[in-house]
Amino acid sequence: MIYKDLTNNIKSLGFSSVEDFIQYIGLEEKDIQKWQKEDKIPKIVNLLLKSLEANSHKIDLRLDSLVDECLPLATLLDESSSFPSKLEEMFLLQKKLNDSTNGKNWELGINKFGKEINWLRCIHMEVSELIESTPWKHWKNINADADFNNIHVELVDVWHFLMSYILQETNIPKAVSLVNTHCIYEPSSNINIKLMTEEAEKLSYIALAIQTGNMPSFSGVERFIDQFFKSCKVSGLSFSWLQKLYIGKNCLNKFRQEHGYKEGTYIKVWNNKEDNIVMVDFLKQSDNISLDELYLKLSEVYSKLK
Repeated sequence: MIYKDLTNNIKSLGFSSVEDFIQYIGLEEKDIQKWQKEDKIPKIVNLLLKSLEANSHKIDLRLDSLVDECLPLATLLDESSSFPSKLEEMFLLQKKLNDSTNGKNWELGINKFGKEINWLRCIHMEVSELIESTPWKHWKNINADADFNNIHVELVDVWHFLMSYILQETNIPKAVSLVNTHCIYEPSSNINIKLMTEEAEKLSYIALAIQTGNMPSFSGVERFIDQFFKSCKVSGLSFSWLQKLYIGKNCLNKFRQEHGYKEGTYIKVWNNKEDNIVMVDFLKQSDNISLDELYLKLSEVYSKLK
């Protein structure tokens, strides 16, 4: 973003001047002078603006609300510096998993067994499974609670297929660039089930629109990315937990493939728990578990089932 665009952007967020804005984010007037001279806004400030716009903030500049607003945003911006490397790791892992599972050149839409690959249908079906984890039915279990653990796992499954679709359309550096700014958001703490369901359904609408030729494929990628992170936000799924769950589910998918998933011999329920739940339990027990360590833990439990 160039400097002259900054004034309009901050006014739309409720700031009366650039000075008010830099005070809000903890910078000094000398920073404004540097921006004016270079006619360029630093990337981290641009990311902050996008975050505020995405969350529809109309900023209240009273001192008491400044403290409430600045602290979570400062934490979020600090975390955001690691997002590109985390995204790159996830895209690299997804490509490696696809290469292993589907064979080289899976991007052409056919796996090594000659089976057609349809990432759009995969996304559509995972959204259906997500909705099944909510009490949406008017005729059955109408007072049941939503299964948020499984909703988040299903969103991660959507993310697997969405990343695969993105990689089918572009390369990893471009993919990271496309996704990066969408990762900065604060997950909802007060979740509206109806809204969450409607936002998730929009992912299916985009998939169907592309598949039926009513939306261009590449512009569909950008719509997908934006809508996916909206769904994460309203479901209370933070980017940090998304990334951790993704590593866990990537590991579990690899484990499944190597233990008879394609052949139909894999055991999915472990001691009355689905393998997804076992995997999530291991993630919650450790702040920093590696993919290899998680694979070993899964192997230990699975070996005792037979």
